[in-house]
Amino acid sequence: MKRARGGVGDGEEAPRQNATAGQRKSDQSDGDNSGCDLGQADMQDEDDNPGIRREIRSKYRELIQSVQQNREDMLSPSNNKLTEVLEEANKLFKDVRQSREAALDAQLLVVTSDLGKEKASQLAAEGAAFDPTAFTEHLLSYMGLNRLNDGEDEQPIGDAIGYLPPDAWHKVAQRAESCFRAAPSFHYMMGSFHAEPPPPKQRMERQRKAPGKEVKRIMPTQLKKMGGSHQEATEKEVERILGYLKTYYQDDPTSPISYYEFVIDPKSFSRTVENIFHMSFLIRDGLARMYYDNYKLPCIAPVEEGEVEAGGSSIRKQCIVSISPKQWKELIEGYDIRVTMIDPSNMQPE
Repeated sequence: MKRARGGVGDGEEAPRQNATAGQRKSDQSDGDNSGCDLGQADMQDEDDNPGIRREIRSKYRELIQSVQQNREDMLSPSNNKLTEVLEEANKLFKDVRQSREAALDAQLLVVTSDLGKEKASQLAAEGAAFDPTAFTEHLLSYMGLNRLNDGEDEQPIGDAIGYLPPDAWHKVAQRAESCFRAAPSFHYMMGSFHAEPPPPKQRMERQRKAPGKEVKRIMPTQLKKMGGSHQEATEKEVERILGYLKTYYQDDPTSPISYYEFVIDPKSFSRTVENIFHMSFLIRDGLARMYYDNYKLPCIAPVEEGEVEAGGSSIRKQCIVSISPKQWKELIEGYDIRVTMIDPSNMQPE
């Protein structure tokens, strides 16, 4: 008889060993879950055990009967039986599994709730009761009632027997002050309730700023009434200038005489100003007239004797001409003035 490979004497035993090895894994997993299965089985046995269920229901009925029978004792303020019943009910509720047990727990809760409400109302009523006689006795004792001695300084209390010290009511007042909080002083948080118009604002007058720099303004020279000698010299100078004007005009009546060429002295700004000053007299008195030529430039011409009305009844015209040193130089260059038309050597001394 041949021996099988692998050291197995009997060829039929090898498959059995292989099958047993293949089942090792499943057998091991079954062993791990065996503990949980046993615990679940025990809990299931307790839930389905009619004896345990019957015992829980019986304890609930005993608690309900105990509350109903000992109702008057539990209403006493010094009795804590109601608290013990509630604690026992909490322990039983942990094992409640069926609806009949839950119904008994709800019934016990209703009975204890009614009893607790009634007990609370009794405590509130007892606390609110007021005995005037007992209060008066306590108050008189606190105030220092003297029922034995007849003190001269003590006050009688009417129908009651005894006397009170003079500071009895002050003592009560001091004791009462400690029972009340001092109210804060009254003040308006958001202003007064009385709507009053706001006070008028004082008008602030703005101070005018003084100019930083004095602005120099060129004002026309005002003609004042002059003395005899000065006035005569002015009249003579006006007549002399009028003679120059007539002379230039008679030499060529068709050629206009430029005003600036006539009055400007290229060598002296002051003499130019004097010439303008004297020309204003000629124009004011109607002895000369100003007009514009075709180029809109000022020109000067004498007024003929027939045009001047007798008696000085003609309408006087005032001519105001301003000139500065800068303008004076610009006019000299613009008109190309080399010599003056009014000879200063023939001026009359003032």
